[in-house]
Amino acid sequence: MDDRKKTSKAAFNQQAPTYDNDMRGQHARSLYPALLKRLSQIPFYSALDLGWGTGEMMKRILEEDSSKQLYGIDLSDEMLAVARKKLPEQAKLLLGDSESLPFLERSFDVVYCNDSFHHYPAPENVLGEIHRVLKPGGVFLMGDCWLPFAGRVVMNFYMRHSKEGDVKIYSKEEIITMLLKYFHDVSWERIGSTSCMASGVK
Repeated sequence: MDDRKKTSKAAFNQQAPTYDNDMRGQHARSLYPALLKRLSQIPFYSALDLGWGTGEMMKRILEEDSSKQLYGIDLSDEMLAVARKKLPEQAKLLLGDSESLPFLERSFDVVYCNDSFHHYPAPENVLGEIHRVLKPGGVFLMGDCWLPFAGRVVMNFYMRHSKEGDVKIYSKEEIITMLLKYFHDVSWERIGSTSCMASGVK
């Protein structure tokens, strides 16, 4: 396993017990409303959550529609333990790596990730896997960190020494360019002062 992935796993194992309430999970929580609103506008039955954290997004989706078929994959054993306590058995949770998804081609109507994209050492490998497991016409949706140029330069410099496995905060142009290699109808929007949401269609 890549050293940055090991660092992410260790950090999230440590954060898991308090992630739903403390500062460490605040940015992820701030994106829930925007992502859930966007997901409510997409007709889907099956979805995959990349880096599910404590499973809060999955929980809220199932509270709105318990018929959804939800899967999640995450590196953290402790996040898995927290998520299993709050989610019904129908939510399938797997420990694993988003660069090597253990699913067949064309398995999901939607793949989404919240506040995890900046942790991927090889984001284009992840996008390739997302494209593979999405059904034709399926949607990829992501929420992540965003900062203006100066802030991004500073943060990306310090991220080289991150103790939480952070890799890079991307610009709008970088995200759109990456998504266009795999998806059409790509969109990007700023959410608040430190976040963005992007999507694309297979």
